[in-house]
Amino acid sequence: MHRVNTHLRTENSSSESRKMTPYFLRKNHQLVSSYHRNIILSLFAIVTSALTLTIIYHLFGYVNTSKEVIYSRISIDAETLASLPQVTVSRSLKSSPKNLTCTHFTCFNVYRCGQEGSKLLIYVYPLESFFDEDGTIINNLSREFLQILQAIIRSKFYTPDPYQACLFVPSIDTLNQNRLNVQAVSRALASLEFWNHGENHLIFNLVSGVFPDYNTSLDVDIGKAILAGAGFSTLTFRNNFDLSIPVFTSRNALVPGTESEGKHLIISAQININIAFEQDLQDINTNNEILILHPCLNHNPMSSSVRCKNSRVYKYPEVLNSGIFCLVIRSARYGQTVLMDSLAAGCIPVIISDSIVMPFGDLIDWKRAAVFVREVDILGVISTLKNISATRIEELRSQGQWLWNRYFNSVDAIVNTGLEIINDRIFPQESKDYNYWNSRVSSSPLFLPVTAPKTHGFTAVILTYDRVELLFSLITKIAQVPSLSKILVVWNNVKKDPPISARWPKVNKLLQVIRTKENKLSNRFYPYDEIETEAVLSIDDDIVMLTADELEFAYEVWREFPDRIVGFPSRTHTWDNETQCWRYESEWTNVISMVLTGAAFHHKYWMYLYTTSMPGDIKWWVDAHMNCEDIAMNFLIANTTGKSPIKVTPKKKFRCPECTNTEMLSADLAHMAERTKCINKFTRIYGHMPLKSVEFRADPVLFKDVFPEKLKRFNAIKSL
Repeated sequence: MHRVNTHLRTENSSSESRKMTPYFLRKNHQLVSSYHRNIILSLFAIVTSALTLTIIYHLFGYVNTSKEVIYSRISIDAETLASLPQVTVSRSLKSSPKNLTCTHFTCFNVYRCGQEGSKLLIYVYPLESFFDEDGTIINNLSREFLQILQAIIRSKFYTPDPYQACLFVPSIDTLNQNRLNVQAVSRALASLEFWNHGENHLIFNLVSGVFPDYNTSLDVDIGKAILAGAGFSTLTFRNNFDLSIPVFTSRNALVPGTESEGKHLIISAQININIAFEQDLQDINTNNEILILHPCLNHNPMSSSVRCKNSRVYKYPEVLNSGIFCLVIRSARYGQTVLMDSLAAGCIPVIISDSIVMPFGDLIDWKRAAVFVREVDILGVISTLKNISATRIEELRSQGQWLWNRYFNSVDAIVNTGLEIINDRIFPQESKDYNYWNSRVSSSPLFLPVTAPKTHGFTAVILTYDRVELLFSLITKIAQVPSLSKILVVWNNVKKDPPISARWPKVNKLLQVIRTKENKLSNRFYPYDEIETEAVLSIDDDIVMLTADELEFAYEVWREFPDRIVGFPSRTHTWDNETQCWRYESEWTNVISMVLTGAAFHHKYWMYLYTTSMPGDIKWWVDAHMNCEDIAMNFLIANTTGKSPIKVTPKKKFRCPECTNTEMLSADLAHMAERTKCINKFTRIYGHMPLKSVEFRADPVLFKDVFPEKLKRFNAIKSL
C-alpha cells in the first residue's frame, strides 16, 4: 500500500504540472509576441521614413541641382575677358593654411569621383575679376594661365557641371608669386563656392617664393588643395599628392641635328647660377670643354633670347643644338626653363641639384633621359660625361626627345599628362604601368588580337632588273621552302620585257610578275595587293646561296618577332670622332644595328609605312641615288618600335659567284661612302639616331651539335 500511495502521489503531482504548464507557456508567448511586434513596427516605420526621404530628395533636391539647371562650357575669348563679372572679397574671410601633411588618402575625397566610371571630371570656375574691399584688383590673368584653362576645357576630363565634378580648378591666376598679394589671393580662394578648405581643388604655380627666401612651394594658403607646381624640392613636395610640372615657355620644339651638332661637349647657359657653382665650372674648364654662357651686357641682362661669351653673342635656345650635354644646376629657384629647352634641342640634361623633384618624376624614369651628378661631384663632371659611351649618349638623347614630344612640347601635353596622373591616383585599378609612361611602343601596331591573318606563310618579293639566269635559279631554290605561299617578281626594267612564260621555272608555288613603270628601288617596298600574307621575304635576285632550311628557320624566327626585321646580311653604324659623323660599317664585329633587306623578313605593314609615311625627302633621295633603301627601312622600323633587328644563322658571305665585281655594288668603295652619307642624312631628318645595336643572333637549337641528321630539324645551315 505504501508503494501504491507513493505512486499515486507522484501521479497526482505530475498531473498538476501538466495542467499548469500550458498557462505559463501561453503567458510567455503573449509577452514575446508583443515584444517582437513592437520591434517590427519600429523597424518598418524607420525604413518607411528613410524611403520617403530618399524619394523626396531625388524628386526635388536632385532635380533642382541637375535637371533644371543647364550648364554650359566656359568660353575664353577676347569678348569674355573684356567684360568679366566683378567680385569683392571681404577682409573678414578666413583662409585655410596649407596642410603640409596632406596625402591622397587624408586630404582628397574620392567619394566625389566616379560619375562617369573610372574617369576624372574637372570643373573650372567661371572667369571673374576679384577685388579687395578698397577696390584693388586681386587677380590679373596671364596668357600662360589662360592657356592652362583652355587645355583643361579641351581635355576629355572637363565637365561644366560642378555637381558632377571630382576636381575643381579656380580661375584665379597663381602662376607667378612675384605678382601676387598672398593674403588677398588666399581670401579670394576661400570665397569660392565649393572651396571647402581646398578639398579636391587643383592650384597651378610656376614661380614660387620671393626674395630672399625663394620658397620652393607656393606661399598662398591653399588648405587641402593639390599643388601642381614647378621647382619643388624634396622638402616641400607632398608625395603622391602634389604634382611636379615643368616651367614651360611658348617656344616651339627645336629641331636637333643641325650642322653644329656635337660641337661642344658641355654647355652651361643658365642665368643666375649660384656663384659658387659658376666658380667651380670656371676652375675645371681649363681645356674649354664647357661652353659657359652669361647674360649679355649690351642687351637686356634678363633677355631670354640671347647669351654671351665675352663679346660673342649666341642665340638662345638655338645654341643648345650644338651641345651634347646641357647643365641644369641648382639656383635660387629650382624650376628652370633650361631643362625643357635642352630636351627640345636634343641636348642631354645634366642635373646638378640634389633635392630637385623632376617633372612628373613619380612616373617618368628620368635616368633614361638625363644624367644626374651630385652637387659635391661637380668638379668631376667633365670626366663623368666623357666616360659615357656613344651608344648610351644616343639612348639618352633619343629618350629625351621622346619624352619631350609625348609629355612636354605644348601646354596641352603638360596639362593632359598631369590630369592623367591624377586620374591614375583616383582610379588605381585603371592606372598605367611603367612601360606605358617610359616606353615608346605600348603595343604592336601590326596585329589585331581578334583578327586572323588572311593567308599563312610568307610571300617572297624579288626585285630584279635583267639577271634572268640568276633570277630563275633563285626562284627554283625559294620554291623548296615549306612555308612559302607565293613568289612575286618585281620586274624593274622598263626598257626590256620579262621573259615569256615558257622560259620561267616550273615550280609548285604560285608565281606572279609585276612590271613597274619606273626603275626605282622603292618599288621593292610597295604594298602590292598581290601580297596576301603578313610576312614578306624581301630578297635580291643574286642571293642564290641561301638554303631552304636557312630561309625556313629565318621565317620561324620572324614569327616570334613579327615587328622586327629578321634576316641574314648584317651591318652596323659607328661614330667617327675625327669627322664627327656616323659611319656605315660592313666589317664583321660583335655588334649589328641593321639587317639588309637583300635577304630579310619583315611585316607588310612596314611597306605601307615606307610608301606613305617616310619622313622628309628620304624616299625621293633613295630613288634619285639608287641606294640606301635598306638603310631607310631599318631607320623606319627602329624609329617606330625602338627595337633592334635580328640576325639569323652565322651566314656572312653573300658574294655572288656568278657575278662580276662590277655587278656587286657592295664591292665599290664609292658605294660604301655613299651609304655613310645616307646614314648621316637620315639621322638629321629623324632628329636623332634611331638604330639600335645588339650583340646576339639566332641559331637553331641543335646547330653544330653532334647529332644524327634525322634528329635535327634544320640540317642545311651553313657556317659562313
